[in-house]
Order: sequence, then C-alpha cells, then structure tokens
Amino acid sequence: MTKKKSLLLTPSRPVGIIGYGAYVPRYRLPATEIARVWKGGQGGVPIKEKSVPGLDEDVATMSIEAARNAIARAGIHAHQLRAVWVGSESHPYAVKPTSTIVAEAIGAVPHIQAGDWEFACKAGTEAMVAAMGLVGSEMADYALAIGMDTAQGKPGDALEYTAAAGGAAFIIGPTDKSLAIIEATYSYVTDTPDFWRRAYQKYPEHGSRFTGEPAYFEHISKATEMLMGELGTTPNDYDYAIFHQPNAKFPTRAAKMLGFKQEQWEPGLLAPVIGNAYSGAAIIGLTATLDIAKPGDRILMTSFGSGAGADCMSILVTDELLNRRDLALKTQDYIARRKEIDYATYARMRGKITMK
Repeated sequence: MTKKKSLLLTPSRPVGIIGYGAYVPRYRLPATEIARVWKGGQGGVPIKEKSVPGLDEDVATMSIEAARNAIARAGIHAHQLRAVWVGSESHPYAVKPTSTIVAEAIGAVPHIQAGDWEFACKAGTEAMVAAMGLVGSEMADYALAIGMDTAQGKPGDALEYTAAAGGAAFIIGPTDKSLAIIEATYSYVTDTPDFWRRAYQKYPEHGSRFTGEPAYFEHISKATEMLMGELGTTPNDYDYAIFHQPNAKFPTRAAKMLGFKQEQWEPGLLAPVIGNAYSGAAIIGLTATLDIAKPGDRILMTSFGSGAGADCMSILVTDELLNRRDLALKTQDYIARRKEIDYATYARMRGKITMK
C-alpha cells in the first residue's frame, strides 16, 4: 500500500533562520486622534496607535534597514546571498523592483537573483517559503526574504485606524548555522474576495461579508490545524504562537479558538502599539519573539493574506540564537523610539492632501 504523501512543505536539505532584523518607523499616530477628526472623539478604537513612515521612508528604505540587521546577526557578507526577495503591497514603483534597490544598497549585487512578491499581507512569508525552497534544494546557501509595508487606509475609513508601516527581514540558510530551524510549513489558499485594490485605486476596499469568518478565521485555523496535524503537535508543544495581526481582536480570537494561551500569543502581538504592518505583520511578531526566546523554545507562526491564503510555520530555536541576538537592534528598540504626531502632520506625510 502506498504511503500517503504529507501536505507539508519540507525542503530536501533542512533549513532555518540564519539572521533576522526588524524595522518600525519612529512616528506614531494615536487612534484617538483619528477618532477625534472623523468621529468627534466618540466610540471605541481598535488599537492604541499606529506607526507612520517619515517623508523620506518607503518600503525600499525600510527593507534596507531590516536587511542590514539580518546580515549583522547572520554574520555573513551580503555577496554570499543568492537571492533578495521583497514582499509588499506598497512597493514604491509600479514598474521597478524594490528588490534591486535593496540588493544594491546592502552590497549583494551583481551575482544575485532578485524579485518582488505580492500576496496582500502574507507576501513576506511567501518570500520566506520560496527562500526555503531555494536553499533547501541546494541551489543556494543563503537567501534574503523581506516583508515590509507602508499601508494606506482611506481617510475616515475603518482601515485608517490600523494601516501602518514596518516589517522584518530573514536570511534563510542551512540548519547547521541556524539560530532557529524551520521544521515545516503549510499553505492554505482559496479565491476569497475579502480585500482588494485595483491598479488605478489609491485606497483598498473590503468585501465586508468575506472579511472575518470566510477569510481570516477560515484560513488561519485551517493552515494551523493542518500543520499541527501533520506534525503531530498540539498547542501545548509550543512556547509561543504568532498569528497575522490586522488588529488586536482577530489574532486574540484565533489563538483562543485554536487552544493557545495568552502567555503564548501575547509576546508577538504588536498590533496594539504599531498597527497592522500588512506584509510585515506576522513576521515582525516573529522577530519580537526571537528577541526573547530561549534555546529549545518552539514557535508557531501563521500569516494571512487577503485574497486569500495563510502560511503556517513550525520553528525550533537553537543555542545559536543567544550568540547573535544582540548583534543588531531589537524589535522593541524600534518601538520604543516613539514620536507622536497629530492628524494634520500624518495627512501631510502620507499624501492624504492633494492640491490637484
């Protein structure tokens, strides 16, 4: 009798995270300030505040910062990378790859494969899975995967409260040099129209009746349950759990539905203080968790991208993390360098006001 083939994605050569880095802009817009402008200060708000990129910041510049942190922790030279992949839904150019700008700035050119990835909020984990395949097939020893966004929300819309900026970078390499081993990953994808933006539109739209149950919760739960089922693990086998965080409520509810406890999901839940970093949302939760994890800790991460799909990964921390963690700024270091702004400053910085 033929043995059933596993649905998990596991490379021929085991791989892991060699280095990682985060970036969050310093500017913060309180959610109460948005409510003051659009609702007269009435009603509740979904988060405390969100990060806002400066006038001189975009996905390229922020990716460069996160990539440099990842390289510092990896202890390699950028020219050892064989791929630079940037996942985002706010690339600065419609026709001009962000990845080539990043590759040039960090010193990885010219012997490099580069490309931009897009899958709403899970473009970053898409790049990570592809990097696992490249390294796992032994076509390369090191590949850089980034998830970064400068998200936009229509003025006065519910999305404006959470659409934020930030993300993370990961260098994937062989397990013998890894600070965390990626045990397996699983992807669950359907065609679900919960969120979209046409090329000619400035702001995205929600297919409201698809947003919660058919999209986020369906995909997050199915991906997580399938990965744990195939690995033979349960929530009790994990020290930490990270779920895509478009707000504070959704990941908290998903974690509880799946049987995870507050002490498992709370360390990686950053949405209340930086908002929804879209392609960077789940993976910056991973960097924050790696910043405090111990050797032997097991981490589960499930990203989600509208359209819709989820990537779930099981990650095992190694002793090497303790040797490299302090070689670059930590996630909370970026969160702590906070400068509050008002709505008028935010509107100017984000191009909300147009003169023609």
